[in-house]
Amino acid sequence: MAVTPIVLALSKSGEPTAHKVAALLGAQVHGRQGRVTKADAFFDNALDHTRDLFAAGVPIVGVCASGILVRAVAPLLADKRSEPPVVAVADDGSVVVPLLGGHRGANRIASTVAKGLNAVSAVTTAGDVALGVALDEPPAGYRLQNPEAAKGAMAILLNGGGVVWSDEEMFGVDLPEGDDLELLVTEAEGEGNDTRLVYHPQRFALGLGCARGADPEEMWNHVQGALHAADVAQGAVACVASIDLKADEPAIIEVANRLGVPLRLFTAAELESEASRLANPSKVVFEEVGCHGVSEGAALAASGADGELSVEKSKTANTTCALARSEDPIVDMPGRARGRLSVVGIGPGQAAWRTPEVSKLVAEAEELVGYGLYIDLLGPLAGGKERSDFPLGGEEARCRYALEQAAKGKNVALVCSGDAGIYAMGALVFELLDRGVDEHGVSDAAHRVEVVCSPGVSALQGAAARAGAPLGHDFCTISLSDLLTPRDDIVRRLKAAAEGDFVIAFYNPVSKTRRTLLAEARDILLQHRPADTPVMLASSLGRPEENVRYRRLDELEVDEVDMLTVVLIGSSNSRLAELGEGPRMFTPRGYARKIDGDLAKPA
Repeated sequence: MAVTPIVLALSKSGEPTAHKVAALLGAQVHGRQGRVTKADAFFDNALDHTRDLFAAGVPIVGVCASGILVRAVAPLLADKRSEPPVVAVADDGSVVVPLLGGHRGANRIASTVAKGLNAVSAVTTAGDVALGVALDEPPAGYRLQNPEAAKGAMAILLNGGGVVWSDEEMFGVDLPEGDDLELLVTEAEGEGNDTRLVYHPQRFALGLGCARGADPEEMWNHVQGALHAADVAQGAVACVASIDLKADEPAIIEVANRLGVPLRLFTAAELESEASRLANPSKVVFEEVGCHGVSEGAALAASGADGELSVEKSKTANTTCALARSEDPIVDMPGRARGRLSVVGIGPGQAAWRTPEVSKLVAEAEELVGYGLYIDLLGPLAGGKERSDFPLGGEEARCRYALEQAAKGKNVALVCSGDAGIYAMGALVFELLDRGVDEHGVSDAAHRVEVVCSPGVSALQGAAARAGAPLGHDFCTISLSDLLTPRDDIVRRLKAAAEGDFVIAFYNPVSKTRRTLLAEARDILLQHRPADTPVMLASSLGRPEENVRYRRLDELEVDEVDMLTVVLIGSSNSRLAELGEGPRMFTPRGYARKIDGDLAKPA
């Protein structure tokens, strides 16, 4: 999924240039707080924010010195095939330098910006400099079948070799002629090698239909057979298309994944508008789903108004398949995507504790849904995005809304603190999906969205890291909120955890109206573990107002705990180590006993 670049403005002098660049790229401007007056979002630390965007896979255009961007992303450099483009632009807009990802979009971004600013584009990748082309970056709508051979092929040209074209030329530049390297552009299968690069123009839309729960292998074998019979390469397929009722069919999703192309969906009404172009209209299909053809209709709809059926519908026991061809490569995809809901935990609040995967999912999302404070904690990563804030207590409405927005084909992120699966919205999302519509669940369309869950650093983990290693042995978590859990159940779990001598993390320890359960928990625990058992109170973890302190179990007072506090109660074996920087809490695993036992054994 392509992500729009972010333009960084670090100074007053570069601010006008940043806004010009953003206009050229259709991008947002993120500005340095206190130094830039106008921006879509503001950040405090340039290095941290650049690093955060890079880790999230967001293309970066920094209006600043190149060295700032280099220092920011250097610790993260690992795989040039997956890293996003990074481009530097001089404050006055005179020079544009693609620093990273030249063949992954940086050179293209630099060219667009340089042309718009009448600037110099300082491209340094060898092929672009010497030949004005990158063989591994074909134009949009073309796919290179054997990219692993591109580096060697470029070396042939740079060493004075020449090119022979087969079929069409699509780079738009004059390359030296010769028989050293063949560039084959074909819709058919072609075998590439070290001296032959095969490019496929993606002119075909693959329409699919199937019975509910069809075997993915049956569908894949059907598609392979149809493409082979028509002499159409897999790389020439631009998209897989179907009716929106099939958005969650594993067989159709699997084909799109194996081909590495988008899945595009159409309503029954949209497919019915293609009825006059169908080769095999079916009244049976119309009675079942409201259109006279799924596979043929979807292929035609996805190929556009000038598309024509090149392979009529074929069937297996449970699948249907058709292929339509457009005159030009299909770049702007008709239809809509399958909706996606990313259920993400952003950690306790500190950006450094947010995982790169969560940052990436947030960056890709069109809409952010969550408790307003949690979205605010995303800082500039949420800047300029559509957001829907919900109050505390509106959890079910929040999750239902997020699912229904995704059902419209949108990419939605449901933002939670900590880890979304620990006392957060993850379980409620699946509970709503598990309910029937008549059980106050969600719509049928919402059941067909893709749900992605990404782990976050929980408050429990954040507190444990600040303490030292209190979770070194068996532990459990207990929520003291009786809003959703009967009080008797909470007390029963407290007694079991106390008797089991677990380290315990209390979530939701108190509220404005609930003040007694924590004291009751303390008294229950004192029946099973020493009075001097260490207790850690960690408030506002990862935020400027963070406050960590230790108490004895028998001295734990309810009044110094609030809803932003995680309470960690040690086991009977937990203790504090007095270090130079203060006490650190840990729970021994038992290694000392094992060492003593090993030493006691006879040689």
